[in-house]
Amino acid sequence: MSGIAAMPARDRAYHDLRYRILTGRLAPGTTLLETELAALLSLSRTPVREATIRLAEEGLISIRPRHGITVLNLTLSDVRDILDVLSALEIRAVELVALRGLSDAEHDGLLQLLDRMERLTEAGDIAQWSNLDDDFHSSIAALCGNARLLRTLDEYWGQQYRPRMMIVPLRPKPTQSNIEHRRIVQALADRDAEAAREAQQKHRARADRQQLDLLRGRMADSGLGA
Repeated sequence: MSGIAAMPARDRAYHDLRYRILTGRLAPGTTLLETELAALLSLSRTPVREATIRLAEEGLISIRPRHGITVLNLTLSDVRDILDVLSALEIRAVELVALRGLSDAEHDGLLQLLDRMERLTEAGDIAQWSNLDDDFHSSIAALCGNARLLRTLDEYWGQQYRPRMMIVPLRPKPTQSNIEHRRIVQALADRDAEAAREAQQKHRARADRQQLDLLRGRMADSGLGA
């Protein structure tokens, strides 16, 4: 949300509403009229309308004429479909980065991030580890050189953020993820696209299975459907 004040009104409305949805400030099932949204954001209705169209395209809300917007629930099936797309995009991004190669500074930055994540694992701070896990994967993806891929990744990252945050208290120590992250970075440093793709694919397959398994235990109390 940093820098939002300098954005055009339609972008401020979009980022503000998206942030409120992803962080649960606007919970699934919340319904608001366009006039109520405009008052909430202290903006006129036109930029708010443009923002809601973008959010509807991302699958975060539904729009009903004259009835406003509703923040959408996600079923377990929805999350599974989202993860399928997100994982495929991340695998391709990692492959592109391996083909491009890492600079010394980029390699060192990723290693420092991994060091911090491993210290947090030992300390049992899974919430902060999860934040850095986002940083790790987004830092790699940002190096892929494909702006369209990154825009689509951001869309699907937003869709999976809410269910992912729900399982943070349930996660075991992410020791295996740390090991897999090291393998990914080593493959990137070696400029071995095949090894990088394989390492990322195995990591995402295991992590996605874990996320879906943990979500099943939270369905009744979380607002997610079956």
